Amino acid sequence: MNNIYEPKFVKQLFNQMSGSYERMNYITSFGFSIRWRKQFLSKLGKSDKNLNIIDLLSGLGENWTYLKNNFPNATFTALDFSDEMIAQSRNKGNKVFKNQLNLLCEDALQSKLESNFFDIISCAYGLKTFNNKQLEILAKEVSRILKTNGKFSFVEVSKPKNKILYPAYRLYLGKIIPVLGKLFLGNPNDYKMLWIYTEKFENCNRVKEIFEKYHLKVNIESYFYGCATGIHGEKI
Repeated sequence: MNNIYEPKFVKQLFNQMSGSYERMNYITSFGFSIRWRKQFLSKLGKSDKNLNIIDLLSGLGENWTYLKNNFPNATFTALDFSDEMIAQSRNKGNKVFKNQLNLLCEDALQSKLESNFFDIISCAYGLKTFNNKQLEILAKEVSRILKTNGKFSFVEVSKPKNKILYPAYRLYLGKIIPVLGKLFLGNPNDYKMLWIYTEKFENCNRVKEIFEKYHLKVNIESYFYGCATGIHGEKI
């Protein structure tokens, strides 16, 4: 197998999945992806202030409606390095933000984003595609682009520790989802990767430890018995 954390491999994978990723996220999480999305974004609170907000690894823009509703007067940026994800999400961005979204096709690990600029960072379902070294770079970047006291929140599909739930979850993500991927999309291999990433990622415990090295106060959350985990906090 290729190095699954190699940026070129990850980018190609998400380019290939761009047309179906939102639907498959819903299916792979038993429909919980929307609930987890609302829950992890709620950690950021709500505000009418003129804040600068960025959605990292923005995918198809699934966070945007919630962010706009919670922060109606903010200035929004979204960043993803998948050309196809950017292309697919552009219309949604124009609709949700009335053509006011700064949509960037860049790598979050080596972006040209301004330092100490953002009040809020959100990121859903992208952590699993990073190895430890890349998570170190990501944590450093989050600390760099956030203002002091700026908030962040991340969520990721995870490997539940429950002895009853885990085998069922593994069967569903590892075996059934690729079959559904083949039936509906013609390609089971791309969606097989989602479980491979999830199993190697496990949960956000390691992410919390890494982020805490970079002037970030970090809390960890578990959603639905550990089927998803997240971190949230602020720059200190």
